[in-house]
Amino acid sequence: MNRANRGSLPALIFLFALLALWQLGAMEVNAAYILPTPLQILRRLWELRLPLFTVHLPATMAVTGLGLAISLALGLGLAAAMDWSPLLQKCLYPVVVASQTIPTTAIAPLFVLWFGYGIWSKVLVSVLMTFFPITITVYDGFRSARTEMTELLETYGATKWDIFRKIKVPCALPYFFSAVKMAVPISIIGAAIGEWLGAQSGLGYFSRRMMTQLDGAGVFAPIVLLSAVAMAAAGLVGLVEKRVVKWRGES
Repeated sequence: MNRANRGSLPALIFLFALLALWQLGAMEVNAAYILPTPLQILRRLWELRLPLFTVHLPATMAVTGLGLAISLALGLGLAAAMDWSPLLQKCLYPVVVASQTIPTTAIAPLFVLWFGYGIWSKVLVSVLMTFFPITITVYDGFRSARTEMTELLETYGATKWDIFRKIKVPCALPYFFSAVKMAVPISIIGAAIGEWLGAQSGLGYFSRRMMTQLDGAGVFAPIVLLSAVAMAAAGLVGLVEKRVVKWRGES
């Protein structure tokens, strides 16, 4: 058994133990509309595979993709602006922090009122939840550049743009990928929250519809699918990070 498999073995054992406890506890409760067993959820996921994979999953992924793209553009722009100008940092940083004090469940219904049941009300919920970790983490990455390296380039006549491009951007790359790995599952959660509160399609909408029918396994099925997609997306970002940031982990 190689080192990677040995490293993942404790996590697999722990996950199996949790699923076994869940299975036993749900069988003891014997009320599938409240707490279905993992096997019942997997069976229901297979039964609902056609609407879930052809209609609702693509709708949620469209919201997630748009929200993540806007959050990346907004977060990177704000982080670069705050690093470039101390005045902008003093102006923007409190606003960025204050945006996270707004309860998502309180503002999401207003987005539905303003933009209707279309895609943009859900996209805005996703953006509101994801641009903050991107902004703050990437900004910290820019600030992590060593002062002596910056001063050395300045002595050779480097411009502010040269320092930003040659020192600060490479220093911020590991932070950027960490921010993306945080933002991907948060973006999916934001999309599901928006769909739960007001939508015509999507996994969040489907889960809420199953709840009205007292279908416990049907409620959990799209949640399990969301979790699987989020883990796969975070794993994909991790693979890209290993190829791009090859120096991470080196002394």
